[in-house]
Amino acid sequence: MGDDALVLGALIVVLVLLVGLPVVFALTWAAMGWLLGQLLTSGAEATHEGSELVGTNR
Repeated sequence: MGDDALVLGALIVVLVLLVGLPVVFALTWAAMGWLLGQLLTSGAEATHEGSELVGTNR
């Protein structure tokens, strides 16, 4: 009975490592990309206000 609990615990750890971590990493990078895009877009619009090219981005 004790060995079954160890095997079950090991399987849970493997599942978390194989399924959980890639999902967390993907969501983290997606959030960082969104934030970087928002910051760069607002900065570019602020520094190039009045440019005729700003309107072509929408």
